[in-house]
Amino acid sequence: VTSTFKPVSHIIFDLDGVILDTEKLYTAAAEQVTARYGHKFTWELKQRMMGTPDAVAARTIIDALSLPITPDEYMAAVDKIYEEIFPKAELMPGAERLIRHLHAHGIPTAIATSSKPASFGLKMSGYRDLLALFHHVVCSGGDPEVKHGKPHPDIFLIAASRFEGKPPSEKVLVFEDSPMGVTAAVAAGMQVVMTPEPRV
Repeated sequence: VTSTFKPVSHIIFDLDGVILDTEKLYTAAAEQVTARYGHKFTWELKQRMMGTPDAVAARTIIDALSLPITPDEYMAAVDKIYEEIFPKAELMPGAERLIRHLHAHGIPTAIATSSKPASFGLKMSGYRDLLALFHHVVCSGGDPEVKHGKPHPDIFLIAASRFEGKPPSEKVLVFEDSPMGVTAAVAAGMQVVMTPEPRV
């Protein structure tokens, strides 16, 4: 199957696994919490959670491992761990170079992430200068306009609508690392480049 790329005017980046190497941090937190209940956090389970909103990810892990806690309790437990580890997030190889290149050439960029605003702030705390290069950020974990998380297209449609001039979907290119995110971008009618975790 050959796919033809159309001219692109705007770029939307996912955050986790695309700009920041945070997937290993999510894994570490999930491993710590599941170990408290005598369970092992597996790669198969992680794949099912990648790119989903926090509440959905929590329900997925609780149901899969029959954990004796509520989604709110799970999220509170991992949030406590996140507060310590998210500020240590490192940039993905090549991410900063690409973002600065696009900015230097006047191509508007945005971030569309399933993160809650507080988590986003912790992750990007060491990269304020880079963050300033983006036109805007959409955090579906705290944006009332985003009714449905990935794989629904809401987050990308809303991110595109907040650019000046509101570009049509086919002129927007999305960088994503998760199958859920790719599905969401395609459902939004956008072009997408997948930068997968090596095992995906």
